[in-house]
Amino acid sequence: MKKVVVLGSTNVDTILNLNHFPLPGETMKMENMAQAGGGKGANQALAATRLGAQTSFISRVGDEGAADFMLDTFKKDGMDTDYIYTSKTSGTGQAFIMVNEEGQNSIMIYGGANNEVCPEDVQAASEVIKNADILIAQFEVPMEAIVEAFKVAKENDVKTILNPAPATNDIPAELIKMSDIIIPNETEAQLITGIEVTDRDSMDAASNKLIEMGAGVVLITVGSTGSYYNTGDKTGFVNAFKVKAVDTTAAGDTFIGAFSTKINDDLSNIEEAMTFANKASSIAVQAAGAQVSIPYEKDVQI
Repeated sequence: MKKVVVLGSTNVDTILNLNHFPLPGETMKMENMAQAGGGKGANQALAATRLGAQTSFISRVGDEGAADFMLDTFKKDGMDTDYIYTSKTSGTGQAFIMVNEEGQNSIMIYGGANNEVCPEDVQAASEVIKNADILIAQFEVPMEAIVEAFKVAKENDVKTILNPAPATNDIPAELIKMSDIIIPNETEAQLITGIEVTDRDSMDAASNKLIEMGAGVVLITVGSTGSYYNTGDKTGFVNAFKVKAVDTTAAGDTFIGAFSTKINDDLSNIEEAMTFANKASSIAVQAAGAQVSIPYEKDVQI
C-alpha cells in the first residue's frame, strides 16, 4: 500500500445548480443548492485514501461546525488527520461552485484557515513526509509552506507531485525543479509556459518547456479527452472514458489522487496508472458534488 501525504486546502463547498452561468447584471433563479466537503487538498487526499493509499493530510480548519463536518468525513474514510491544525482566528475555507446544465463549473473561493498553513505546520509533520512514498501539493495554501514540504520530501527521496492549481504564472523556480511530476490542466500549462495547449504538438511544446524549467515528468489533463504525459524520454496520450458528465468539480483532483496510488517509483506503469486515474475521474463526474462523487477502489473496474 502506497504511503501518500497531501498538503493542501480544506473547504466546505456550496454548490449552486443553474441552467446557465449568469451574465453581468443578470438575476436568475437556481435549480438547486447543496453543501458538501471540498478543497483541492482534501479532495486529493480523500481520493488517495478511497483508491488504495495510506494517506495523511496536512491542512488547517476553523474552530466551528464546518470543521467538525469535514473531520468526520476524513476519519470515516480512514484518513490520518493528525496533521490538520485548528485556526483560532479564521474559519474553515469555503468554495461557492456554480454548475450549469452541461456539468461545467465556475468556482469562487474564500481561503479562511487555508491561508494560515505555514512552514511550521510542515515541520510539525516532517516525520510523516519523510516516511511517505509520495507528497502531493496544490496552490490553495501559501507557497512558502509548499516549498518547505517539497524540500523535506526531496531531502528524504520522497517523490513529489505538484498540481499547479489554481492557475498562476508566479511559481518559484525552485519549486518546479523539486517537482518529480507536475500535473496541470491545459489552461494551467498555458499560463506557466506561455504556450497555448490545443493539440498534441502544443502539448509536446508546453511539456518540453516545463521539463526545461526543471520538472521531472509532465502530465497534462485535458478534460473529457483524456490525459497526456511526457517523461522526457517518451510521450503519450491516454484516452478518457466516455460518460455523461453531471458535475466536473472534483475530476482533476480525483485523477491526481488515483494516479498517486498506482504509479510505480520508476514510472514504469505510467499509462496503466493514468488509465486507472482516468477511470476514477469518469466515475466522479457522473455525480454532483466534490467529495461525495469520489469513488472507492472497488468501484473502479478497468
